[in-house]
Amino acid sequence: MTENRKQKKLTVGNWQLAIGKIKLALAYCLLHTIICSSFAYALGTPPPKCKPNYIRVAIVQDAFELTLSIKGRYKIVRPHTNEILIKGNSLRKARVLPAASGIKVNKYLFKIYAIKIKPERKAAIFLNRYRLRGDLELIRQKNRTLLAVNEVDIEDYLRGVLREEVSPHWPMEALKAQAVAARTFALYQDCLNKDKDYGLDRTVYSQLYGGVRQETWRTNRAVRETAGEVLTYKGKIFPAFFHATCGGHTEDASELWNIDIPPLKGVNCPFCKRSPHYSWRVKIPLSQIKESLNKKGYKISRISHISAIGRSKSGRVKKVKISGDKEIRVEANEFRLIVGADLIRSTNFKIALKNKNLLVQGLGWGHGVGLCQWGAYFMARRGFDYRQILEYYYPGAKLTQFHSNTGLQ
Repeated sequence: MTENRKQKKLTVGNWQLAIGKIKLALAYCLLHTIICSSFAYALGTPPPKCKPNYIRVAIVQDAFELTLSIKGRYKIVRPHTNEILIKGNSLRKARVLPAASGIKVNKYLFKIYAIKIKPERKAAIFLNRYRLRGDLELIRQKNRTLLAVNEVDIEDYLRGVLREEVSPHWPMEALKAQAVAARTFALYQDCLNKDKDYGLDRTVYSQLYGGVRQETWRTNRAVRETAGEVLTYKGKIFPAFFHATCGGHTEDASELWNIDIPPLKGVNCPFCKRSPHYSWRVKIPLSQIKESLNKKGYKISRISHISAIGRSKSGRVKKVKISGDKEIRVEANEFRLIVGADLIRSTNFKIALKNKNLLVQGLGWGHGVGLCQWGAYFMARRGFDYRQILEYYYPGAKLTQFHSNTGLQ
């Protein structure tokens, strides 16, 4: 009874004060939910559709710890909704760790499985040894490691690619041809993988990418002067593959992958004969080959013979047969990657066994499909412009401006 009487005596002002406290409590709960909800970004939830002209590059994979610095103002948001979790003025050498319930940045625990760092006013992001443009998404994976994905404008991305792929001292027309090929390849791959956490990585299996520190004024100029230009076939972009040196003839893409279009059919190339990678030879111990095969699941305890089976129109080996205590047949390109792409530089080779070693003599470096980079270099030296270079290595392709509704070949 006493408590009821006291409640009846509450003034209007007291009611307003009580309501204000309730609103404050609700606001706090909402903020707590934004920061700590563990099911808003569940493991396995697919990422959003790829943004037009934006690329998602895996910078670091399967990391147990990352070092993050930000010079300038930034905010950390929830991916997909951009709800702000926290804001800051700068961050210096923060430790990023995977946690049981999410991601830990220094002592701050985000109980969600992905966060996105968005720099403001061109603040600089540093992840381990990489300086990055654009946004950075950190994802705690199922195996309790971290995946770091750089979401960056395609033109800024290319500025960090070109110097990794070719020398900035090459003729400008060769650099521009490389810029168009790399832009086309990146957009194709990113859209092809739109339902995955990232579209490309930074290795030779996608495109080499070094971030801001790999930019030079000449490679940036090549990107700027070809801005937005891509290669299409029948109105659709295609994977504009490229490689270091073809060794006299580029390869038909259908020999390696499930793609069969005129721009990737392979052409005669008389231009790369003076490439430093035109011809090569290497001696590889059979014990080393056996060990590499076993690591990849091809169990063999003794190798007595290795031979090439079949060749494509460009002269490249199709399969490799390994004989010993058992017989194994492997696609030539797979064999090359298993043994080491830096050792067996292409599948255009001849092989022989001598004193428990495999002697390999070959032509070119790379898979051989699409643009021959050293061929483009010598074409540019002869006065060909980048349009002519691209037309030569991708016959039937059209140079056009990319737009968001461009489909995939």
